[in-house]
Parts: sequence; structure tokens; C-alpha cells
Amino acid sequence: MPRPLALSCLLLATAIWGFAFIAQKSAMDAMGPLTFTGARFLLGGLLILPLALRENARQPQRLTGRQWALIVFMSLNFFGGAILQQYGLLFTTVTNSGFLTGLYVLFVPVILLFVFRQPPHKIVWLGVPVALIGLFLLNGARLDRLNTGDGLVIGSAVFWALHVLLLGYLARETARPIFISSMSFLIAGMLGTLGAFAFETPTLPALSAGWVEILYAGALSTAVGFTLQAVGQQHVPPANAAIILSAESLFAALGGAVVLGERLEFIGYFGVALIFAAVLLVELLPNLRAQPKIRRLRAGEGFLFRN
Repeated sequence: MPRPLALSCLLLATAIWGFAFIAQKSAMDAMGPLTFTGARFLLGGLLILPLALRENARQPQRLTGRQWALIVFMSLNFFGGAILQQYGLLFTTVTNSGFLTGLYVLFVPVILLFVFRQPPHKIVWLGVPVALIGLFLLNGARLDRLNTGDGLVIGSAVFWALHVLLLGYLARETARPIFISSMSFLIAGMLGTLGAFAFETPTLPALSAGWVEILYAGALSTAVGFTLQAVGQQHVPPANAAIILSAESLFAALGGAVVLGERLEFIGYFGVALIFAAVLLVELLPNLRAQPKIRRLRAGEGFLFRN
């Protein structure tokens, strides 16, 4: 897949997630976090399961035990990020949640460097603070008083960072982005459902009251959005992908304006500009710097050929 197409997949995923934030928030009026999480992920996993099984059957080699173990571990991180974020929304403000979730942009290159011993491209260390400042300005350049919910959201950002890293690695190694996405949805959905019956009281009336939110979050945010992320991350380094995915906040703000009638503060437009600048930095600058080297190599090849 060409790099621009992979970038388009990631940006489309962020647009879907941005509008899904409204569904996540309003669903909490009808049901608990575990009930909603279980329902949306089971729906998302089942929707793409036929495509996932077809993709898996086309591969000449079966998944190894190690790869299955990594898929399960990735799914646990996926569930951890989703449920901590959902619980955090019960206690903290949208402003705090929007900024603190974006901390995974910082956690991805840090984990990549210190845990996996793989330093990202140097431009990432410039793009990360630019993206974080942009997120901060987009959320009004303020943080309300920190509380337990903020701690939960920060914890979710760590899990999201691990999910980004593992998803990119497994998508490239297995060449099964749809299959591993479906498995992670189903595992997370089963965990959420078991938790709902253990700690909440899921009922059909509650599920019926939030069916629109479940449908959007399950069909679009989960089945389409996270699968697009898996497909795109086969061709985009994880640290770069994290910065690109931070554009989710832009679409969340757009969704708030279109659906809820919210208006972006003036300083937020500077945040929008900085987030786009960060995306352009990590995607364009390395390629621009590489062009002179490529031209020199081609010129050298031509010289050798002529001689």
C-alpha cells in the first residue's frame, strides 16, 4: 500500500473516532461503562469476522503460538485503554479527558525507545511536543482540577500507546490486519460483557435506549475505525502513527460543533494549526530530506552505468 493511502486510512479512522466521542458520552446515560464497552466491541468484532476469516484463510502460513500470545496481550491493552477511558469520563471533564488521552502521543516513542530499544526518527521528538501543545490549546489551554478520573484517563493513554505499538508490529508481521482487529474486538467484548454481568446490571431496556450509540461505536468506531488503523499501521511507523492519530481531537471538536452546537475557542484554532503542523513534520520532512540523497544515488548509478 502506498504511504499516502496508509496515511489516509489513519486520518479517516481519527475522523470516525472524533465523532464517536459524542456517542461514548451519551451512552453513559443509559448503561454502565462495561455494558457499553462489551456491546460495542462484540458488535464490531462480529461485523468484520467474515472478512477476518477470509483474510486468515488466504495466508499460506498459520499463526504461531507466539503470535497468538501477542494478539491476546494486545487485546488486553486494547480493553484496558477503552475501559479506563470510559470510566474516566464518569469523573473528569471533557477538557481534561481530551488532553490527557492524547498523552499516548508521548508514551509511544518513549516506550519504543526504552522498552523495545528502537529509537524513532529524530523528527518525532519535535513532532510530539508540537502535537501535545496543539492538543492543550485545542482544549482551551487549561486543565480543570485533577481528580481520580484524570488518573484513569492517563492510565488509558499508556494502554493505548502499547496498543498502537503492538498493532503496528502484528499487522506487519502477520499480514492479517483485519483478522487481528476482529480477534481483539471479540476478546475485549467478551471481557466487557463478563465484567458487566459481574459488576453492573445490563438490561434489554438499557441496551435499547442506547442502541444508536452502540451501533455507531460498534459498526463505525470499532469495526471500521480500528480496522483502518490496523491497515494503515502496516506502512506507517508507530511513533509517526501516534502523532497522526492525535488529530482525533480535531474531529471531536468538529463533532461537538455540528452535533452539540459547541464552538471552538479562539485559541483552539492555534491548536488545530499545531496538530496539523506536527502531522506534516513527521510525514513530509523526512521524505524531503531524503530526496537529495536519492537524487545523488541515482546520479551515481547513472555515472557507473555510463562507464
